[in-house]
Amino acid sequence: MSNAAFPISRLYELGRLSQAGEDVVIAPAPDDLRRIADWAGVQAIDAFVAKIGLKKISSTHFKLDVTLDADIVQACVVTLEPIPSHIAHTFVRELILTQAPQHIAKEIVLTPVDEDGREEIESLRYDLAVPVLEEFALSIDPYPRAPGVEFEPPVEDADSAIHPFAALKSLKNPS
Repeated sequence: MSNAAFPISRLYELGRLSQAGEDVVIAPAPDDLRRIADWAGVQAIDAFVAKIGLKKISSTHFKLDVTLDADIVQACVVTLEPIPSHIAHTFVRELILTQAPQHIAKEIVLTPVDEDGREEIESLRYDLAVPVLEEFALSIDPYPRAPGVEFEPPVEDADSAIHPFAALKSLKNPS
């Protein structure tokens, strides 16, 4: 899985995971938080913690139980005032290892996640930050508004002679 487009990376070797599983925490440093904020299109990220419970179902089947908590600051779409908000999101992903043919050059391709949360992977070396960042980006409110703020379109004077089509009136052929 390629992570070139993602601001952080947390590689994990799934082959070393025991049947007991393991818990992994992703808590990015302040520099990483700034890169994630730029990548996600928010003004700032004050806190970001992802707790990942890894389970080995079989030698080719793994499960991620993720709890994501983040505090972000966005600009209000109406007033542009900074709006702090909290993201609390949980999700599950199942990873299924598929063997790529040996004679084909290894090409890194992002595989879409099925509706049931299953993702096919071609290597046991997996970047845990990728699903966390994908779900984080999807959890961000695309149109944040400050409490009590409503968008009101500007009031136009209906009798105003100055409008975009006023000049066309003089071109009208009186017949």
